[in-house]
Amino acid sequence: MTRRPPGRLVLPGLVAVAVVAVAALVGVALLVPRVGDAAQRDARRTEVLTAARQAAVNFTTLDYRHLDRDLGRVLAGATGDFRSQFRRGSKDLRSLVSANKAVSQGEVLEAGLVSADADSARVLVVADSTVTNTASPQPRRRHYRIQLDMVRQPSAARGAAGRWLVRDLTFVG
Repeated sequence: MTRRPPGRLVLPGLVAVAVVAVAALVGVALLVPRVGDAAQRDARRTEVLTAARQAAVNFTTLDYRHLDRDLGRVLAGATGDFRSQFRRGSKDLRSLVSANKAVSQGEVLEAGLVSADADSARVLVVADSTVTNTASPQPRRRHYRIQLDMVRQPSAARGAAGRWLVRDLTFVG
């Protein structure tokens, strides 16, 4: 029986281990960016939906006793044409809500992301509001289906993600 020198058995084993290790490192290097992209998309989705839900609550919540605050919340979350239109209509809305001593408390039932990219998104929201006023002192529930077109406003702080604002709001269905 002939014996092989120990070096001959070790060398092929080391080569095999090295090949497996290199393959594993290449696989990890290829997967890390994909995992990072997925995490970034999930974070953006959460940010957009949170902002859209809050915007819908702000839009459907008005109280004649705190009207400046309530209208200010809508404007703070708005940009572009929607902001301009809402600002122009605020005078008439203020008169109507105050004259009728209206109180509306909004609540988002569902929200879903229709589409999104890094700087814009479209969200559909189903919301209810409970309304009382001088003509209807008993609370009445109103149902809304709202499409919100959102845009990301860059942050002034370097490296910060910015915040999502309503560019357009449309009642649908």
